[in-house]
Amino acid sequence: MPAPFSRSSLAGSVPAGSFALRLERQLGMTVAGLSLAGVVVVGVVVARIVHSRPMTFLAYGFLLLVVASVALARRKLPLDAHRADLPTRVREGQRLDVNVAVTARRRVSSIMFEDEIPGAFGPSARVPVATIPAGDEVTHTYSFVPTLRGVYEIGPLVAITGDAFGLSRRRIRLADPVKIIVHPRTESVHDRVLSREWEDPPVRPPVAKPWPTGFEFYGMRDYQPGDDPRRIMWRAAARTWDPVDGVSRYMVRESEQGVTDRVTLILDTDERHHSRGEPSETFETAVRTAASLGVRHLKDGFSVTAYTNSGEMVKSLRGNRAQIPYLDALATVGKGSVRLSTMMSRIVASPRSHTHVVLIVPELSAEVAKSLRLLLDGGSSVLVVLVRWEESDPASVRRAGALDCNFVEVRPDQALDRVFATIHGTGARR
Repeated sequence: MPAPFSRSSLAGSVPAGSFALRLERQLGMTVAGLSLAGVVVVGVVVARIVHSRPMTFLAYGFLLLVVASVALARRKLPLDAHRADLPTRVREGQRLDVNVAVTARRRVSSIMFEDEIPGAFGPSARVPVATIPAGDEVTHTYSFVPTLRGVYEIGPLVAITGDAFGLSRRRIRLADPVKIIVHPRTESVHDRVLSREWEDPPVRPPVAKPWPTGFEFYGMRDYQPGDDPRRIMWRAAARTWDPVDGVSRYMVRESEQGVTDRVTLILDTDERHHSRGEPSETFETAVRTAASLGVRHLKDGFSVTAYTNSGEMVKSLRGNRAQIPYLDALATVGKGSVRLSTMMSRIVASPRSHTHVVLIVPELSAEVAKSLRLLLDGGSSVLVVLVRWEESDPASVRRAGALDCNFVEVRPDQALDRVFATIHGTGARR
């Protein structure tokens, strides 16, 4: 049986993406073959200069060897290959097992199979096969872990064949590449959709539509006809049991009132404020935070709209099924040069701006802080997520605190559940 796919470089192979590999794919000749071709040219020229017939015969003999090796490498391969279906969408850090099956219609020997993998995930998977008898099928399995969100292609699956001298090498496509979407990683977060001024029932915000049930325990009251029986606190009723009259006092659970059932997520994509490098640690942290918050609000039943500096990313998604298009959009988002203040001006001017706004920024400028103040004055609930790194502007924390809204500070190496467990600001109530 052939050896399993190896993720290490094989003897005689060249690194993916190198100039030698690109030249080999275009000309079908290895570095050794090209070197021998150069020797042939030099030998013919020298033989003409010195008028040496033996040297001419030797040069032509080498030329015949090169031509024969190229002809052998271009022979057709009687192979049928199949790659098992891969999931279209995977999570960042999820292990993927790929199964490949190759069937030979007639005997094939001295061949190598290669399934190309994006360079960010490691070297391509390769396996050398000495012989495949006619009618036999060989199967191989290899694994890789997508470590960065995005859209990638796995494959194509190719068969690499050449001559015995290693002068030529040909790549024959056996299976087309497949596209996979790597979603950003999500974590458990807690974000209460409440506004400081309009938090306690029965006071209602002047413009926003209230969320009818709420999410945090507020208190209990006596049961009234028409109340949902599912809200009865049966443990409290058991404690108030009167053995003389044989009755209990039924208490109904009440929750704190939310300000709205709509959430607006704003992701700052201005590359001037994020850490340098590809990938940028602060930008990937910001995307991970946006993914975690959006998934949490979709699970809770909110309508989620997301923006980047360039415009609207997703609009009015609701329900658990909406997590897929939301994460699809975040998988492809990238940095740009558009300033955040441009998008904030459009959001403030929107007639439906009174939502729960989550702003994810590495730096909170004075201009953006003014836009947030206008949203707060209009009845919106605001949470500012500051993605901090060593070159962050220290004034961002001061501006966030002066807004009297909730804010958190996130660093690339921090777990989000611990960060959101302690939200700062006068609007945060635990």
